[in-house]
Amino acid sequence: MKGLEILKNEYLETVKSGSTTLSLLGRGGGMEVMKQTVLKDKLMILFPGEDEDVQEFFYILNGEMELEIDGFKLILSAEDFFSVSDLDEPVHITAKTDVTFLSVSNVLVFHSLSEEIKELRKIGESVEYKDRYTFMHSSRVSKYAIQVAAKMRMTKERIENLFLAAILHDIGKINIPEEVLNKPGKLTNEEFDMIKKHPGDGADMLRKTAYKKLAVIVEQHHERIDGKGYPFGLKADEILLEAKIIGVCDTFDAMTEDRSYRKAYTPEYAMEEIRRLSGIQYDPDVVGAFEQVLQQEGKI
Repeated sequence: MKGLEILKNEYLETVKSGSTTLSLLGRGGGMEVMKQTVLKDKLMILFPGEDEDVQEFFYILNGEMELEIDGFKLILSAEDFFSVSDLDEPVHITAKTDVTFLSVSNVLVFHSLSEEIKELRKIGESVEYKDRYTFMHSSRVSKYAIQVAAKMRMTKERIENLFLAAILHDIGKINIPEEVLNKPGKLTNEEFDMIKKHPGDGADMLRKTAYKKLAVIVEQHHERIDGKGYPFGLKADEILLEAKIIGVCDTFDAMTEDRSYRKAYTPEYAMEEIRRLSGIQYDPDVVGAFEQVLQQEGKI
């Protein structure tokens, strides 16, 4: 049924780190829902964050935990609940038994622990080693993308998803032969068809993970608002804003770095070309925000 997802005796992803097992139950709307187990006698610390809007909620399913607050010790057990917001100092919690609890957080931290994301990032790094002209390309694109998104006042959740999608946007190139990626001359039609498959291949990889919602962003990052992009020839509002942002940032970074078939263009020239194609290939609002980012960084 549309809008309903049921998981029976399984999790989107589980990671183990020393004394802790963390399972992702769901993510969306800027929230993550997790099930966590901490082994007996192990310490768990809640740290103050830089963002005062952080909210975390913990519901104990079984076991006992001991909190130390202002020199006093408090025991929490099954069905007890505590929440965290705008901490001013760390809170130390000791598991008196093996403890299992549910947590809900508006800080999307699971991706930093995710083995799936780590493996996908390794694929992205492999692509950049295959294509010697694109080393660190995805990192630069992600940096530009979140700056543009902030200028456009996108929500925190969308910016976090955009960051991950930008980091992973070229993983589908792992299927392209190295000689095609590094070809110094013009590509044949057959070779260009290989290139055009990489957004879809990358999206297919993501759809097999807990981060399948990012797939459509990756899939659309070479679409153009005039319908002349690929793989689907989408137009204007048919293209996600996140994909439009990656498209502009991707183009700029590609133009300002050396390629097998040409030397790098200057940032001024690259921006001029993007500006010339604003309203044709690229969303004018994205182009305007991107130009502001470059001006503030002193690149143009």
